[in-house]
Amino acid sequence: MKFSVDKDLCVGCEACNGIAPEVFEFPDGYSEVKMDPVTEEFQASALKAEENCPAQAISHQD
Repeated sequence: MKFSVDKDLCVGCEACNGIAPEVFEFPDGYSEVKMDPVTEEFQASALKAEENCPAQAISHQD
Protein backbone atom coordinates (compact mmCIF):
# COMPACT_ATOMS: atom_id res chain seq x y z
CA MET A 1 0.00 0.00 0.00
CA LYS A 2 1.38 3.41 -0.99
CA PHE A 3 0.64 6.56 0.97
CA SER A 4 1.24 10.17 -0.01
CA VAL A 5 0.94 13.57 1.61
CA ASP A 6 -0.26 16.65 -0.28
CA LYS A 7 2.11 19.35 0.97
CA ASP A 8 -0.31 22.04 -0.21
CA LEU A 9 -2.90 20.72 2.25
CA CYS A 10 -0.64 19.64 5.13
CA VAL A 11 -0.73 22.07 8.07
CA GLY A 12 2.16 20.45 9.96
CA CYS A 13 0.08 19.44 12.97
CA GLU A 14 2.00 16.13 13.31
CA ALA A 15 -1.17 14.16 14.10
CA CYS A 16 -0.12 11.48 11.62
CA ASN A 17 3.29 11.19 13.22
CA GLY A 18 1.63 10.71 16.60
CA ILE A 19 -0.44 7.84 15.21
CA ALA A 20 2.08 6.24 12.82
CA PRO A 21 5.61 7.45 13.57
CA GLU A 22 7.06 4.51 11.64
CA VAL A 23 5.41 5.81 8.46
CA PHE A 24 5.45 9.63 8.70
CA GLU A 25 8.21 12.13 9.46
CA PHE A 26 8.55 15.94 9.54
CA PRO A 27 11.91 16.91 8.04
CA ASP A 28 10.81 20.41 6.96
CA GLY A 29 7.80 21.11 9.17
CA TYR A 30 5.40 19.19 6.93
CA SER A 31 4.61 15.52 6.83
CA GLU A 32 6.40 13.13 4.49
CA VAL A 33 5.97 9.41 4.01
CA LYS A 34 9.20 7.66 4.96
CA MET A 35 8.12 4.11 4.03
CA ASP A 36 7.22 3.36 0.41
CA PRO A 37 5.38 1.12 0.12
CA VAL A 38 4.03 0.88 3.65
CA THR A 39 4.49 -2.67 4.89
CA GLU A 40 1.50 -4.70 6.01
CA GLU A 41 2.65 -4.39 9.62
CA PHE A 42 2.06 -0.61 9.58
CA GLN A 43 -0.85 -0.27 7.15
CA ALA A 44 -3.54 -0.14 9.83
CA SER A 45 -1.82 2.71 11.69
CA ALA A 46 -1.18 4.57 8.41
CA LEU A 47 -4.87 4.25 7.49
CA LYS A 48 -5.81 5.54 10.95
CA ALA A 49 -3.47 8.52 10.42
CA GLU A 50 -5.11 9.20 7.05
CA GLU A 51 -8.56 9.03 8.63
CA ASN A 52 -7.57 11.41 11.43
CA CYS A 53 -5.68 14.00 9.35
CA PRO A 54 -7.51 17.28 10.04
CA ALA A 55 -6.40 18.72 6.68
CA GLN A 56 -7.23 15.55 4.71
CA ALA A 57 -3.71 15.75 3.25
CA ILE A 58 -2.99 12.00 3.34
CA SER A 59 -4.15 9.56 0.67
CA HIS A 60 -3.33 6.00 -0.28
CA GLN A 61 -3.41 3.52 -3.13
CA ASP A 62 -3.72 -0.24 -2.70
